[in-house]
Amino acid sequence: MKISFADLDLAKKGTLVVTVAEDRALLASAAHLDAQTQGLVTRAAAASRFTGKFGQTLEILAPAGLDAGRLLLLGLGKLADLTEAKAESLGASVYAVVAAQPETHLAIAVDPLTGDLSTATLAARLAHGLSLRAYRFDKYLTKQKADDKPTLEKVALLLADHSAAKKAFADLDKLADGVVYARNLVTEPGNVLNPETYADRLKDLEKAGLEVEVLTLKDLKKLGMGALIGVGQGSQSESRVVVLRWNGGKDGAAPVAFVGKGVTFDSGGLSLKTAKGMEDMKWDMGGSAAVVGTLLALAGRKAKVNAVGVVGLVENMPSSKAQRPGDVVTSMSGQTIEVLNTDAEGRLVLADILWYTQDRFKPVAMINLATLTGAIITALGHEHAGLFANNDALADAILAAGSATGETLWRMPLGEAYDALLKSPIADMKNIGDGGAGSAVAAVFLQRFVNDVPWAHLDIAGVAWANKDKGVVPKGASGWGVRLLDQLVKSRYEA
Repeated sequence: MKISFADLDLAKKGTLVVTVAEDRALLASAAHLDAQTQGLVTRAAAASRFTGKFGQTLEILAPAGLDAGRLLLLGLGKLADLTEAKAESLGASVYAVVAAQPETHLAIAVDPLTGDLSTATLAARLAHGLSLRAYRFDKYLTKQKADDKPTLEKVALLLADHSAAKKAFADLDKLADGVVYARNLVTEPGNVLNPETYADRLKDLEKAGLEVEVLTLKDLKKLGMGALIGVGQGSQSESRVVVLRWNGGKDGAAPVAFVGKGVTFDSGGLSLKTAKGMEDMKWDMGGSAAVVGTLLALAGRKAKVNAVGVVGLVENMPSSKAQRPGDVVTSMSGQTIEVLNTDAEGRLVLADILWYTQDRFKPVAMINLATLTGAIITALGHEHAGLFANNDALADAILAAGSATGETLWRMPLGEAYDALLKSPIADMKNIGDGGAGSAVAAVFLQRFVNDVPWAHLDIAGVAWANKDKGVVPKGASGWGVRLLDQLVKSRYEA
């Protein structure tokens, strides 16, 4: 699908979308249409009570005088309330309507705006949202019916200041590349994407301008990553840690660090999950995918920042070599951990790579992402990710980035009472609590491995995979976190 920006000239075929603001006269948005078409639009809007409310759509069969096959009115809502994130969701809704039709061409006439959101920005964000919603993963579909295949080939955003819109869209297009890359990683099945093949795939990102360093099992043993190694020792696929670096800032400036859990398949180990509980566990590496997608987006738009991404790649499998409940492992930090539940494995992976990241790179801040606990879904459902942080300024910046992008979070508590639940009689800590406050207990476990670095833990178990179409996310892997972290870098760390 090709997206372009051009002068305001009516579509010659396909569907023409006309944006309508709720607090402006209908014909102010349809002024570029001929008198006959304006009359049709006015009558159809009145008959259907279309007022331009946010997200409202009205489809009209185009009259003979219009070359386009159909008209689609799109409600922007009140202009004062229109944000970039809302504009993206509108672009997604347009795609959802058009994708249901055997349409090849789409044009969106973007009305001149007044207010904080410029017409060029609106056009760029509409295109970005449409692009994100159009994502499909059809790599393994061999017998698709013609009606099941997308037909949309060209999308044109029509506005006077099309050059500014094209410029604004360029960075968003690179951001979309990062989101799509993350979604592809999450969607791949476990028999294709294991720690070794995942690491091999990431080597190709050197072509995008990233520095890529792969730590093998031998390297991990030398570093003393006993917590991470224990998780993957039951698998035939050797564990890996991959370091991605983007050096777009000042030489020698401390980087911002992103750390991701990459359990390519989680059976639960010897603390075996139920069959139903295992069905979706190919996406237990969603945190690592978000980190990879973010670094790719930063490189793509040549962000003026130094950033490092560290992902721990393991497969948690039961076998005669697997870690046992009751085993004690020694983490890279030197702290010992009694592993009472091998299905609480993500925190073990993160323990070692968080320590490694803060010790080696001395980052200005460290943010980890992980599909860590089912408890966060119980608490927040699939609407927000859980945010835990040891630094209020960092937490506030992440919350603001979430609001700006629509990838929202809810701040959750840390505290000594939760930390006390980790006390073990034979090791420095155990890897689970007493069954309550599972997300908070997991977070305070991780906090033991970050020292004084400003740090945030994002539990994305409820948002990494979408069970239905929603906004810019089609059903399936969401790529959640890439847009959030890119916005965070822009607002807080980029020079």
